[in-house]
Amino acid sequence: MIQRLYDILFQFKEYAVLTLFIAVSLVLLAVNDNPQVKRLRSMATVSFGLIQQQVIFIPNYFSLERENTMLRRTNIELADEDNQLREAKLENLRLRQLLGLKERLPYDIVSGKIIGKNLSLLRNTLTLNVGAADGVRPSMPVVGDGGLVGLIVSASQHYSIVNMLLNIDLRASAKIQRSRVDGIIAWDGKNLVLKNIAKTLDVKAGDVVITSPYSSTYPPDIRIGVVSDIKEQAGTLFKSVYVTPGVDFVKLEEVFVLTSTPDEERIETEKRSTQKTTR
Repeated sequence: MIQRLYDILFQFKEYAVLTLFIAVSLVLLAVNDNPQVKRLRSMATVSFGLIQQQVIFIPNYFSLERENTMLRRTNIELADEDNQLREAKLENLRLRQLLGLKERLPYDIVSGKIIGKNLSLLRNTLTLNVGAADGVRPSMPVVGDGGLVGLIVSASQHYSIVNMLLNIDLRASAKIQRSRVDGIIAWDGKNLVLKNIAKTLDVKAGDVVITSPYSSTYPPDIRIGVVSDIKEQAGTLFKSVYVTPGVDFVKLEEVFVLTSTPDEERIETEKRSTQKTTR
């Protein structure tokens, strides 16, 4: 072992001698009280401190980078949690409004969530996550917390399609709640219009429009919207009554399907009467 150590020292004797001289020099500098040596010692101490201050920044940089990464991750998690809480609060408010609507409706209903929406077409539709297995059938009206949404036109076992009010294929008998003036509500591709309103009839901006008891498809007194503008049609006896829907279709997320279907006996009786009249 000693021989091996001696061989290593002999192999690196130059470095060993240099290290020894440096150590002796440092000792002599430390114990020497000569003013010049003191000044040199002071300068060395200051220089070492400056170098140490610069070098110590390197580990601090990596430490700060790790800490910054952790803070960013924590911030993202907190922001996600805040969004979830905010969404839960908004959903709670919507469900409370729907619950209030459910208590007011004198019909059996099925609650559904909108999972698909078309709002840029002439024939705008909604897709619901309820279907025949839930008791949903075609020709059932659909309502939201703001009023009438539309009509079920197709249903599979677990899904259904709704023709919205904003659909040129949908028509509904309607009336002005205040003056009881009757008309037909329809979407013309740009506006919701109450049609067949004579110029002499009492209709004003701000009037509430509701479903009519004359409809064989929709239950009466369901809110449709509010009259926003009235324009007379040149060369005719009628005026165009524009209606702002009570439902905000952009924000709509949950709806109720009224499990009432058209009265087949009434429809058949009215059809026979119409056929006899036209003969």
